[in-house]
Formats: sequence, structure tokens, C-alpha cells
Amino acid sequence: MMKIKARTTILLVAACLITVPALRAQQQGTSHVGNQGLEVMPAASMDVQGIKRYLLGPGDTLDVRVFGQPDLNWQGEIDAAGTLTSLPFIETPVLARCRTDKEVQKDIIAAYSKILKSPQISVRVTGRNSRVPAMIFGAVPSPARVQMFRRVRLHELITASGGYTERANGDIQILHTEPVMCPEPGEVVEPLFRENGLSAQALKIYKIADLLAGKEEANPVIRPGDVVTVMESKPVYITGNVMSPQPMYLREGLTITKAIAMVGGVRPDGVASDIRIYRSQLGSADYEVLRIDLGAVKKKKNPDVVLQAYDIIEVPKASDWSPKVLLSGLVKTVMGSAMGTPGSILQYKVMY
Repeated sequence: MMKIKARTTILLVAACLITVPALRAQQQGTSHVGNQGLEVMPAASMDVQGIKRYLLGPGDTLDVRVFGQPDLNWQGEIDAAGTLTSLPFIETPVLARCRTDKEVQKDIIAAYSKILKSPQISVRVTGRNSRVPAMIFGAVPSPARVQMFRRVRLHELITASGGYTERANGDIQILHTEPVMCPEPGEVVEPLFRENGLSAQALKIYKIADLLAGKEEANPVIRPGDVVTVMESKPVYITGNVMSPQPMYLREGLTITKAIAMVGGVRPDGVASDIRIYRSQLGSADYEVLRIDLGAVKKKKNPDVVLQAYDIIEVPKASDWSPKVLLSGLVKTVMGSAMGTPGSILQYKVMY
């Protein structure tokens, strides 16, 4: 009895050692880095529903088995026209493009039923090669090549790449490189190229704000072969007498008042009425100098200035002889000497 229990325990432990790593590998999948450091996502990461609804296309490979008739078994590739043309004893090509393996299986059974009685046939997809991976890069934590076996929308692709980084400027550019292989019923497919080059439909720009707001038009279906770029911001530089001088990424609609507030505001020894913006000139090494009165802008007496890429914002220091600095220094001197002198007339008192 003890030997039976020991043997059972050993078998259970062995089964766990075999099963747990397999399940973990199935759940986690593996990935490797491809060209240009883009992460290649494994097929194991695709959901089961996507595989079940997979529509076949040119380049996909199938394994057709006719039970009891091994001479009729066939393995091959869907041709450029999207058909199967070399099935044994079947003269009429079987359409496979934009159909599921189950639909193709029904047509093959119908074709062989003309020469066989109640044929038992299985069709298995052995290679899903018709979809070119989409690519996403730019201001995302994990640039990647993504193989898609179903219809995937933009927000899913962004989520799969980890969302956005602080460098995102608010725009997402989508470049279509492949035509739509299996359009939806009623879907109008525009050509990618025209006589004079790339069509307007080949390159689209969407707003991150619209996507986050849930607008349907900002969440398009991503096609195989699409190149999705989350556009990166250009820097602006804030220096001088502010609380936290630093470069920052330019966002859409960033103004001088917002930028100054984001670095903590102007220091007490800074001059808010004489903020200077050094703006580079296209094709020139010179800078255009803009002088801003921050107080007047806040009071809406002057317009708020929208910043441009590579602007340098400088908050100057007040002159050592300015009334503001002199008064501040005088107060510090008087209070320091009064509080630090024993027997001073400025005694510390408490009133109850």
C-alpha cells in the first residue's frame, strides 16, 4: 500500500513539473527583438477568437486530409488569386480568399462528394502568412511589430505598445502600405496610389485627445502593413530665474503662461515683466527676440504667446539696484541685525 501511494505521489509531481511550465509558456509567450530594435510579438499572444475568425489569404498554407483516401491528402499554399488549384481530381479551383477554413472545408467536401460517398475531410491552417505585420513606434514605451489575425483598432495597438510617453505631441500618423484584402460589406476601399503619387487616403493623422475622448472616427481599424507613428514633441527650453529651469516637450497649444507655471513660476528675484523668448529663424543663425510682460498677459491686456519648437524662454534677474531688490535686501538686513543682537529693542513677546 505504501509503495502504491509513493508511486502515485511521484507521478503527480512529474505531471506538475511538465504541465506548469507548458501553461506558463502558453500564457506568457516569448518575444525577440527584430530589426531596428522593434519587438516581435509572438503568435501565442493573439486571442483565440481572432484565430477562429481568421480569414484566409494568398500565401497561407493548408493541410487537407481525406480519411480513408491517403492518396487524396494535400498540403499546399493558397495562390495569388486566393484559390486552391492543385487538389487531386478537382478541376474547378476552390475559393479560399477572405473565407474561413470551415467554409473552405465545406466546398472541398462538396467537390469530393461527386466522386466519393460521404467523404470525411478535415482542413487545417498550417501557416498564416498573408497578413503583413503592422508597426508602431515613436512616443510609445514599447515599439513593436504586431501580427494581427483579426480586425484590430488603434486603441488596442496603442495599449499593446504600453500607451504614450511624455514625448507624445498629440498626433498619431498612420501610413497604409497595403490595400485592404478583405473589406467589410459596404466598405469603400480607396486606392493607395494615384497617377501623381500617393493618394490622400494612404496617410491619415488622428488626435490623441479625440481617441481618449472616445470619438469613433479617431479609432480606425489598423490594416496589416500599417506604419503607426505616435509623433514626438520637439523641445522648448526655460531658463533664468524660475523655480525649476529645465527643457520641456512642446505640446499642442502650449503658451508662455502655461510653460512658466509648469516650472514653478518666476522666482522673487526674477522680472516677470521682461520675459524674453529667443526664437530661431528658418534658414538663419539669428534669433528673433520677443519680450513678454507676464503680468499683462495674465490680466488679458496682452495676448498669450503660443510657443514654437526650440524656443528659449529666459526670465532675467532683477538688477541689484532695482527698488525691488534694494527693498528686499534692506528688510533682510534690518530683521537679521535686530533678531540677532542680544538686548535688542525688538524683544520677543507673546500676547494672550
